[in-house]
Amino acid sequence: MKPMFLLGVEANPQPGPHADGIRAVQGTGKEYPQIWHLFAYRPAATEHLARFTQEVMRGDSPLSPGLRELIAAFTSACNHCPF
Repeated sequence: MKPMFLLGVEANPQPGPHADGIRAVQGTGKEYPQIWHLFAYRPAATEHLARFTQEVMRGDSPLSPGLRELIAAFTSACNHCPF
């Protein structure tokens, strides 16, 4: 995976579950969403974004969680980014 544009963010994760997740995936060689680095760099500043995303993807909705995942995956593919 290519390094992200903000090398200082990628190189300075704070201890926590996001940094642990990045390390675990990097060990497999698989791609992962680059936004994980932002979550690991400033966990307190991104908590609201994590809660928002969870609510949008899993909260009450006329669309099933599976359909929401499919829409997100399609959108990511259209934008040439991993989902």
